[in-house]
Amino acid sequence: MNVQSNSRIGSEGEQLACDFLQSRGHQILDRNWRAGHLELDIVSEAPDGVHFVEVKARTAPVTSTLADQVNPVKQKRISAAALQYLHKNHIQGGEVFFDIVSVVFDGPETKLRYFPQAWIPMYF
Repeated sequence: MNVQSNSRIGSEGEQLACDFLQSRGHQILDRNWRAGHLELDIVSEAPDGVHFVEVKARTAPVTSTLADQVNPVKQKRISAAALQYLHKNHIQGGEVFFDIVSVVFDGPETKLRYFPQAWIPMYF
């Protein structure tokens, strides 16, 4: 698969994740937010707080659970990006959540799984 196809799959997965989150009452604040080498796929706000959502999108067959691909190193980078986001946007107080959405495109079928509160960083 080429880079353009991977990019398209990622974009489509992020759009499906946004649609899903909005259907659950989230307001999308940002997509693909960057600060230097740090990136956040989706930042949303829901009645319970701010959600930093990592999206993993692939085409079938998938050999491992996509949520498992958000390993401790990736979690640390996302957490660092979240701290930057909160600081730059002057967001203080309230609950903060780290979620994962996995999207698997399997021919005509698309499987979306939501992992709310997928991890809790040690320094939040």
